[in-house]
Amino acid sequence: MKKFGLIGYPLEHSFSKTYFERKFENEKLNNVSYNNYEIDDLNKLNNIIIDNPELVGLNVTIPYKEKIISFLDELDETARKIGSVNTIKILDGKLIGFNTDYLGFKFSLLNWKLSINNISALILGTGGSSKAIKYTLNELNIPFNLISRESSKNKISYDELFNKKLLNTHKLIINTTPLGMFPNVKKYPKLNFDEINNEHFVFDLVYNPRKTKLLSLCENRGAKIKNGHEMLINQAELSWKLWNK
Repeated sequence: MKKFGLIGYPLEHSFSKTYFERKFENEKLNNVSYNNYEIDDLNKLNNIIIDNPELVGLNVTIPYKEKIISFLDELDETARKIGSVNTIKILDGKLIGFNTDYLGFKFSLLNWKLSINNISALILGTGGSSKAIKYTLNELNIPFNLISRESSKNKISYDELFNKKLLNTHKLIINTTPLGMFPNVKKYPKLNFDEINNEHFVFDLVYNPRKTKLLSLCENRGAKIKNGHEMLINQAELSWKLWNK
């Protein structure tokens, strides 16, 4: 039996297991399984590999997309450039890291039919997921600013965002933080929502719930909104192709 799975902590929000189990059933794929491997320490990854010799592929989620790199034997060139891994292929005993997040996001963004010409973006968050978003925006020639809790040379704080009124000039907002994810559905990034209007496009990588507090607040101001569900399907299918090459 071929085994696939997901590593992260916690995994109560996981999309992947349900998605792949339905895929296996719909496509009548036998002798395959997909399991959650919830680990609070990446040093436990080796035990998972040893205990499950049938493993051929893993997805990686919060909080390990960056930390996992030092545990890998090889790294795909794109994943190396991004600095984040969400997919591992296990081949001949080697762990090979890839990033399918960036294409998953890119396909979903372009499928939204928004004009990417003369638009600037704000990326909320600076974790592993934000790195894939940065890579995609650079590829699409969309200028952006990174927003974090604290400012630095390459990051703007939420307080500075409020004072500089960047929401007036940046019409694409992408949330890469887990704020608003189940079960903490009342949380959201602190923006000045009075500056949001019908010219804004707000993309939240969170997919559970389907409409986060952030998306609801922006929609109420007239913004177009999109969650991370389509992106997740895209990246999952890209992972599947990598595992079965």
